[in-house]
Amino acid sequence: VVCRDGCIKAVGQADVIRNQFSEATFERIIDCSGKCVLPGLVDAHTHPVWAGDRVHEFAMKLAGASYMEIHQAGGGIHFTVEHTRKATEEELFHTFQQRLGRMLRAGSTLVECKSGYGLNLETELKMLRVIERAKKSVDIGISSTYCGAHAVPKGKSATEATDDIINNHLPKLKELKLSGEIHVNNIDVFCEKGVFDLESTRRILQAGKDIGLQINFHGDELHPMKSAELGAELGARAISHLEEVSDEGIVAMARAECAAVLLPTTAYMLRLKQPQARKMLEEGVIVALGSDFNPNAYCFSMPMVMHLACVNMKMSMNEALAAATINAAYALGKSDTHGSLEVGKQGDLLIINSSRWEHLIYQFGGHEALINYVIVKGKVIYQNERCETTSSY
Repeated sequence: VVCRDGCIKAVGQADVIRNQFSEATFERIIDCSGKCVLPGLVDAHTHPVWAGDRVHEFAMKLAGASYMEIHQAGGGIHFTVEHTRKATEEELFHTFQQRLGRMLRAGSTLVECKSGYGLNLETELKMLRVIERAKKSVDIGISSTYCGAHAVPKGKSATEATDDIINNHLPKLKELKLSGEIHVNNIDVFCEKGVFDLESTRRILQAGKDIGLQINFHGDELHPMKSAELGAELGARAISHLEEVSDEGIVAMARAECAAVLLPTTAYMLRLKQPQARKMLEEGVIVALGSDFNPNAYCFSMPMVMHLACVNMKMSMNEALAAATINAAYALGKSDTHGSLEVGKQGDLLIINSSRWEHLIYQFGGHEALINYVIVKGKVIYQNERCETTSSY
């Protein structure tokens, strides 16, 4: 039962709830006989605001070019930056809205959305304004992240870029927050060899923390950088990627209750070694999942991410579901309101056309005929007519 205020009023057996609410009137009742009700999925890591796709680079990757080889040849992030700088705010908003719609139809009700394809103050703010606009006009929940340190801009050293972010970008974000124009939730840095080293990363993350942003950054992806140790030391809420994390880093994250946002799509598409999900879980790390939707990993679907996590990272289906709901909400600092079906939490849920919830993970790419309803704050945002004519799976 979800109240008019969008929060869950009751969860339990149908007959118990019918008795409890026998006198109540409802705007809508959905018959879920033979179906499953699940929490809305939470995508803990996406880059969804940009222009300039990189479909041409996919062939290069298949031919054996590495991520950094493409990056150094002027492709990768820099290619998208060039196109994003040229795009108008309206163009970016239009494509962003469409992408959010696809995420919603695949079951995501809360999504972390990063800037990071501007690398100059003007374009980063343009991207953050687009995200802010969507927060107010789109039904899906959004946690916004400033990721101005996604790459070192052309013509600058990492130290110069770091100084620019600390002296110009972050003070402007603080000013816009105080005026109520833009509310950013998290700060992110791509801590990587040839991008931002450990010391630059520390300086940027600390400066972001000082203006009230949660630390939630890219670390230990392509090379072991001791990012996990740094994140634990700084009180990071979450660190993403972690393909090259050290054993010490895993222990430090567990102790610091810093979430690991694992991205099976990235490891799969870049043919990287898989993040050590099992070791992290055994050490007590809070493991979350994200799609890493971006021009390099073009995936909107958290059900597919969960499937990959189970097959490639050896997670159980229960672990993957927790990682894509309550743990992903934790990684965004939202687990008190999102990520599970509990009284008092926001009424974000999925109804799937099967009596077994495991079908959401088991069917690889089958979510388009499986997700019957997506509900946000108790309001049906998406109803899939195809499920009405298909027998329960």
